[in-house]
Amino acid sequence: MAIKVYKPTTPGRRNMSGYSFEEITKGKKPEKSLTVGKKKRAGRNNQGRITIRHQGGGHKKLYRIVDFKMRDKIGIPGKVASIEYDPNRTAYIMLVNYADGEKRYHLAPEGIQVGTEIITKDKAKLDIGNRVSLKTIPSGFEIHNLELKKGKGGQVIRSAGSKGKVVAVEGEYAQVEMPSGEVRLVDKNCHATIGSVGNIEHQNVKIGKAGRRRWMGKKPEVRGKVMNPIDHPHGGGEGAQPIGLKNPKTPWGMPALGFKTRKRKYSDKLIVKNRRLKKKK
Repeated sequence: MAIKVYKPTTPGRRNMSGYSFEEITKGKKPEKSLTVGKKKRAGRNNQGRITIRHQGGGHKKLYRIVDFKMRDKIGIPGKVASIEYDPNRTAYIMLVNYADGEKRYHLAPEGIQVGTEIITKDKAKLDIGNRVSLKTIPSGFEIHNLELKKGKGGQVIRSAGSKGKVVAVEGEYAQVEMPSGEVRLVDKNCHATIGSVGNIEHQNVKIGKAGRRRWMGKKPEVRGKVMNPIDHPHGGGEGAQPIGLKNPKTPWGMPALGFKTRKRKYSDKLIVKNRRLKKKK
């Protein structure tokens, strides 16, 4: 897929780029039976209080119901009918017509074509788009839409251009290398889809102007150092003050910039190689 660069007709357009949509095979209208309305909450909870800052506005969207499990389609072949754009995610999606007459949306892998047949089985051909169990995937194969718990459906490796890799299968677990470089143990009976997620050029898109971020439903972020002391711990003072003179804090007074907030999880024991460990020279 190529990136489209716009003509510099305005300052905002000068550094803007977007998708060329060369891989898209269908117009703007999605499959009606697989869509549902998406209500905007602007980062507010059921009491109307902002719990996620810097959200609001944005273009109206229809949510496409994407099937990440494919559990009830085991052994039923399907054919890719179209590859479509999804405004709710970075990856493209594909519409699959199954032999039993049902239609489903799935993440579109890189290189998938209209008319390609896919299937979900514990053991199947290792073709792009097929979903198989980890114990049948040889070492070095690229995967995406990976399950972490059997039957729960794909939870990780779902964003545009991301891919994991099966390192080894030993005992009850398979070692999977995540896009971050972390190596994790996953139940070998969990399923994953062969190939990498499509739309790999997504990371090269330049937003170009602030208004385009507002179309995406993202509001501006204000630096704490330019606020008043009542609004932020970094605020106040005559002139610009570097935050390094104070202990960096969040607006609510918690330590920031290096302070560890992650709590221990039961899944920590399944991490073979941490993504933050530096490589020895």
